[in-house]
Amino acid sequence: MAEQDNRAGAAPPILVVLPDGQEVTGRLHGRRQTPQGWWYRVGVPAWRNTPSGGVEASEYPVWVKAPDMVKPVDGAAYDAVPTQRMEPPTAVEQILGPRRPSGWILQKTGGRRGPAQPVIHAPDCDEAPDGGQVLGLEAALTAAERAGVRLCALCGAAQELDRLLGTGQRDDSASAP
Repeated sequence: MAEQDNRAGAAPPILVVLPDGQEVTGRLHGRRQTPQGWWYRVGVPAWRNTPSGGVEASEYPVWVKAPDMVKPVDGAAYDAVPTQRMEPPTAVEQILGPRRPSGWILQKTGGRRGPAQPVIHAPDCDEAPDGGQVLGLEAALTAAERAGVRLCALCGAAQELDRLLGTGQRDDSASAP
C-alpha cells in the first residue's frame, strides 16, 4: 500500500487523530508553518450524498495542528508535499526581538481616596489593565498632556511619549508600586 500511496503526484498517507482518539488514514495535501507552529492540510475519508440520492466515497479537507493531530505513516515519503515555511527573521528582528504591540493603554485609577491619576502604559506592560482600550498615538499624546496623567516608567511610556511631547523626563512618571 505504501508504494502505491507514494507514486508521483499523489498526496501521501498520514494518520489523522480524531477528537475521540481514533486514528484514520487520510492524505497530506500541504503543510504551513505559522508563529503558533505547524498546520497540516489533510483529507479525511468520508461519505457524501450524490445528487441522484446515492452515496459515494469522498474526502473532507481540513487544517489540523501538527504533531498533535497527525502521525506519519511508516514508509510514506513526505518530501514532495507542498510546504510553506515562515520567512526567517531579518537581522534587525533578530537583534531587536519581536515588535512591541502598537498603541497605548490609559489606566483610570483612584477616585476613592482622592483625585483620579490616570496612567498611560504600553499594551504589553505588566501593569496595564487587561482589556483596556488601546489608544492611537495622537489620542495618547492628547491624554498625556492633561494635568495629573502619569506615564509609566516600567514599560517605557514615559521615555517614548515624553520625547514626542518634547517635555523631557517628567517628574510624575509612574514607578514600581
